[in-house]
Amino acid sequence: MMLPTAPQSSKLTLVTIICFLFVIALPLNAEENVEPVKSAIEKIDANIVFMRHAIAPGSGDPINFKIGDCSTQRNLDQTGRLQAQRIGEHMLTIGLEFDEVLSSEWCRCRETARLLNVGEWKSFSGLNSFFQSYAEKQETLTKLESYLGDSNHGLSLLVTHQVVINAITGHSVGSGDLVVYNSSTRQAVPVRMDYIGK
Repeated sequence: MMLPTAPQSSKLTLVTIICFLFVIALPLNAEENVEPVKSAIEKIDANIVFMRHAIAPGSGDPINFKIGDCSTQRNLDQTGRLQAQRIGEHMLTIGLEFDEVLSSEWCRCRETARLLNVGEWKSFSGLNSFFQSYAEKQETLTKLESYLGDSNHGLSLLVTHQVVINAITGHSVGSGDLVVYNSSTRQAVPVRMDYIGK
């Protein structure tokens, strides 16, 4: 006895639906596999990676603040130190290489740069925080703009503060997060780093 079969048109419709679902799923899967930092750099041909220092609980600095004296400053805690290490390890894993690494003179930025361990680094006063006027805002930004206007350096990592990043890029980011930046076009793309270790 012959068993009833589905009409040919129904079979074609089912196959069409399956193929359609498969095709639209491909970009989603591909997007999930894209590395956010390198993708953002390539998207705007960035030559600068701004990084806000790793987690340092609190806000601002004590009233007895002194550059070079970490005991008078807000510093990284153990979570922040681990965060900096993990971000640095991730940068090395994805093959991100910097031609220059600069840090604010604040201890929390210097420690972040050291723990990233992505290359030799040095302090640069053009990245200092003017949040509480411990650094003069216009003088700081003039130095930074001068650096950004120099096209002779390659890809640079600049470890700094929220106020500095916002002043240049217009973006606000969390501790340890990045903003990749093209200093010629002034395009900027923020990249959250909380996916590290997930």
